[in-house]
Amino acid sequence: MADLSVKIGGLQMKNPVMTASGTFGYGEEYADFIDISQIGGIIVKGTTLAHREGNPYPRMAETPSGMLNCVGLQNKGVDYFIQNIYPRIKDIQTNMIVNVSGACVDDYVATAEKINELPNIPAIELNISCPNVKQGGMAFGTTCAGAESVVSAVRKVYKKTLIVKLSPNVTNIAEIALSAEAAGADSVSLINTLMGMAIDAERMKPVLSTVTGGLSGPCVKPVALRMVWQVAKAVKIPVVGLGGIMNATDAIEFFLAGASAIQIGTANFIDPAVTLKVVAGINEYLDRHGFSSVKEIVGALKV
Repeated sequence: MADLSVKIGGLQMKNPVMTASGTFGYGEEYADFIDISQIGGIIVKGTTLAHREGNPYPRMAETPSGMLNCVGLQNKGVDYFIQNIYPRIKDIQTNMIVNVSGACVDDYVATAEKINELPNIPAIELNISCPNVKQGGMAFGTTCAGAESVVSAVRKVYKKTLIVKLSPNVTNIAEIALSAEAAGADSVSLINTLMGMAIDAERMKPVLSTVTGGLSGPCVKPVALRMVWQVAKAVKIPVVGLGGIMNATDAIEFFLAGASAIQIGTANFIDPAVTLKVVAGINEYLDRHGFSSVKEIVGALKV
């Protein structure tokens, strides 16, 4: 058995496999299928300061080799999370990480400040990159100044591991990553979904209620790999890779490109046990190639 443990900031993980926010609920929904404590980390669905209804239906659509969504960060707000969700998930024996989003810098700060007080939440993932809300979110993730402003403000009040989730809908993602690093991020995760749309030709109407939405699944993997490779060469903090990871081979490719850990998203909808299959597959690959630790293959791409 190879050593699969990794460290992201102050976050010690038993293995480098996490679940992507919005694809795994609060973790407990998958407990009937797998031992969720065996996952390296579970990133719960997006949490905002106030209750959000999300976007009108329809807000999901299947596309070739992927899916579009415009859920719009539906959640009951951080206070509801603290009072009702946290007590149910705080004793799950893995890293429970909260994805934080907001419409303005003050929203991000207030939400992060509240979550900072929860002893069993060791990290947050700051979502500055959501492509399916009309305000906030991606607006901060598309400029260096925007990223720096929200990350630095949150860093002042959040004392644990701060992961910043980056948008791929930019011209130079390495510059955004460097701004997040300079502002105090312990790690960056990428990519969030790509902007896309689907059209119903017979009805001559968009499939999604919001016209555009976030594209995820296997079709985005080549873009995600390229961006992870670019960012990993630019920053000194750990990179968490995600985007179209469906199996262990996909995950290995992200490690080779420079990711220290990975997240699995869309694949959870197809196979609720995919995370643990990927963990086993990573171990098998390391054994087969004679590596004693997953850290040995991070950034090991031969160019």
